[in-house]
Amino acid sequence: MTTFSVSAVVLLGILLIVFIRNKSMRLGYSILAILFGFFLAKTSAAAPLQSFIDQVANTINGIVK
Repeated sequence: MTTFSVSAVVLLGILLIVFIRNKSMRLGYSILAILFGFFLAKTSAAAPLQSFIDQVANTINGIVK
């Protein structure tokens, strides 16, 4: 199994933010976004992010009902 370093994920994240802010999202940058998500899921940050997203979804679900 290949691991991906957190620094590479940070680099991909920074590139993604730059491209989004410049409003220049094209196919290549969309692929960058997909790779960022894929590699982020392999880091130790994946579990806390998933927990946070679950809590936000549950909160929104509670407000809507």
